[in-house]
Amino acid sequence: MSLSAPSSRSIRATGFRFGLAAARFNEALVDGLLTRVVAGLKKAGVSAKDIRVVRVPGSHEVPWAVQQLAAAGRLDGIIALGVLIAGDTNHHEMVGNSVSQALQGIAVGTGVPVINGVIVVNSAAQARARCVGKINRGAEFAAAALEMAALRREFSR
Repeated sequence: MSLSAPSSRSIRATGFRFGLAAARFNEALVDGLLTRVVAGLKKAGVSAKDIRVVRVPGSHEVPWAVQQLAAAGRLDGIIALGVLIAGDTNHHEMVGNSVSQALQGIAVGTGVPVINGVIVVNSAAQARARCVGKINRGAEFAAAALEMAALRREFSR
């Protein structure tokens, strides 16, 4: 992701329903993303009762939870959250690629917008900057979900 996020549309999302699937691995960082996503949704008018959060062990399990949320058929959009930090191997890249492809497949296959909020970074410092620091990826994920949910409703008219 670039450091230059697109401008957000102002969307009044009262009555919109969202699912969030969040990994527990790197929990403090994912919790930072989750807090910022929920704040962005609520700021746009989404009620707390219309936000369903499910937690899974790690980022690799997130697509399964997203698929289950999409299958329920009651959501305007879903946001997938996780944090993958480079270690001594390229495992974080393999998981990131796998998760990204799975999430895109779910979105296209179900027609429910899925925002890929699984962050893949090279260092813990990069993760902190994006999850709890100056780079507010959570707000960006919320804005993208709101815009896609509004677009989905527009197409369904």
